[in-house]
Amino acid sequence: MAESKKTSQVKRVSLGVGGVFVEHQDDLKRGAWANQIEFILSCIGYAVGIGNVWRFPFFIYRNGGGAFLIPFILMLITMGLPIFFLELCMGQYTRLGPIKAFSRMAPAFHGLGYCTLVVIFFVLIYYMIIIAWILFYIFISFSSKLSWAYCDNDFNTNNCYSNLQAEECKTNSSSIFYNKTCIAIRTVCSSLGYDSYNSTHCLAPSKNAEKAFEDLYQRVLSSEEYFRDYVLGLRGATWENFGGIRWELFGCLTLAWVVCFLCLVRGIQTIGKVVYFTALFPYIILTILLIRGVTLDGADNGMLWYIYPDFSKLGGANVWADAASQIFYSLGIGCGSLVTLASYSNFSNNCHRDAIFVTCTNLFTSVFAGLVIFSILGFLAQKMGIPIDKVVQSAEGLAFVAYPEAVVQMPWSNLWAILFFVMLFILGLGSQFAGVQAINTAILDWRPDLRKYESFVVLAICTTCWLLAIPMVFDGGIYLFKLMDWHTASWAVLLIGFAELIVASWFYGCNRFLANLTEMKIKFGYFLHGYWWICWVALAPITCLAVFGYQLYQTDFRGSYGNYIFPSWASALGIGIGLATLVPMPIFFIPQVWKAESFRSLFRPSPLWRAAEQKDTLDTDSVSTAVVNPTYDSSYRF
Repeated sequence: MAESKKTSQVKRVSLGVGGVFVEHQDDLKRGAWANQIEFILSCIGYAVGIGNVWRFPFFIYRNGGGAFLIPFILMLITMGLPIFFLELCMGQYTRLGPIKAFSRMAPAFHGLGYCTLVVIFFVLIYYMIIIAWILFYIFISFSSKLSWAYCDNDFNTNNCYSNLQAEECKTNSSSIFYNKTCIAIRTVCSSLGYDSYNSTHCLAPSKNAEKAFEDLYQRVLSSEEYFRDYVLGLRGATWENFGGIRWELFGCLTLAWVVCFLCLVRGIQTIGKVVYFTALFPYIILTILLIRGVTLDGADNGMLWYIYPDFSKLGGANVWADAASQIFYSLGIGCGSLVTLASYSNFSNNCHRDAIFVTCTNLFTSVFAGLVIFSILGFLAQKMGIPIDKVVQSAEGLAFVAYPEAVVQMPWSNLWAILFFVMLFILGLGSQFAGVQAINTAILDWRPDLRKYESFVVLAICTTCWLLAIPMVFDGGIYLFKLMDWHTASWAVLLIGFAELIVASWFYGCNRFLANLTEMKIKFGYFLHGYWWICWVALAPITCLAVFGYQLYQTDFRGSYGNYIFPSWASALGIGIGLATLVPMPIFFIPQVWKAESFRSLFRPSPLWRAAEQKDTLDTDSVSTAVVNPTYDSSYRF
């Protein structure tokens, strides 16, 4: 990774009540991408993550199969891509992190950059827990016996159901798997009040009743009990009885952060090299898994279910809310990371091309991963003798229940398990890089003298996030995880995205912002110019507010996991987490009002707002001129 050749010495000037105040700052060398391929791969590694593999297929399942693609693509065009492109433009034009970029664009929104960093900070904390679960499964996948496939573990309940053990019972046509063992069908039916049976049902001729074996009693997949009771250690934990620490998960969490730190130890220089692997290797594994998936019995049924649309689902408002939520979650917008990544780009880079390419890649990956997952779900549904829409009950269940359940029924099951979880690990880790770098950049922009100690700054960030995540590796840690996941990456981030849009298009001025793109040699035809103007000024802000309003109206903020409803105080904690991401805006607004010459000036660009190229060449006189005669033209607004 090449570094910037210049050491920028800029005299910053601001007007105050007492006159002109001059401040001298020596900006130490700031890193840059060695080439734009590294930048694009970093964006792909950040935007394409675990959510594409297990969260997107879950929304497909819940919202009418292929019909979900209609609201998803519409949301992508009207909201996701505009915010994605806007954040790339902000970072590239200013060559600053989100804190300084937004505060200089409109001082009233000085806290907006801090909001995005609070979001990414929370995401860093809980997202690494998913990676810890994945690491746990990677290690277990090397054992000769995949324990999640069996009901002979100490933690298994009598309701545990193992497909492998059930198949073994079928070798004796008069037995079924019941109560964790093979039992004669006659005995089972008799104990449940039926006096006769056949190969698939218990019968009661006198009552004209019959019941399929799988409907006679509650069955919990062995892989589900393994994840819930062994990996998470949930087993009766509540908020009041949080349980003890899961040392295996603690070790996996620690290892995950160690690996992340080693990949980032030299900041942007290291990321540029690592992303060649983390952004591309998952596609190789996905392709291998797809080839394997389509050869499984029942795969065609799963893939047909996936692509066949149920248009009746589009009438419900929840499908549109899910699409918006997945757009923010999948693209990683509203978190400041994209502003940070773009701040290391060349001033004349075509970030318009990059934004379209990355978002299309994200969409392609989601659809491609859906084919892989649903081919496996079709196989699993046929093996279990249940409908496809009964296989997956939660997003966590898709990655840690359904797929592990399926691989044990394939030849070379250990290999397929290792490949799948290694792919998830790489996808998850790639998304973490940009988040850590966003916080790292904010600190180094605030204190440029720390750039020579960048590795220690990265170490401090990783250590802090590791410490704060430890409560989530306790028995009841999944409850805190669910609170952070919902309240951080859902309704709160919609308001942050809305604020980003109105700062650039309403207060700074959409025409002015489009003119800035021309300075970066990004030019549009009439159609694209009108498209971006309409999206930034109206479509994207309205969409953000509409989805936010719907979520407030429909959402039960009590919080739950499975059948366990969280107590009121825990739900209040979750709301507090969401509000914490928004608090910086009013907190930093107050001192800006105090310092401002006029209230109107708070919503105009700061004298320090300028293009990155200008920052490298401005001398004292030009800075003073820029301050005394700020280049603000109200005709640029909107």
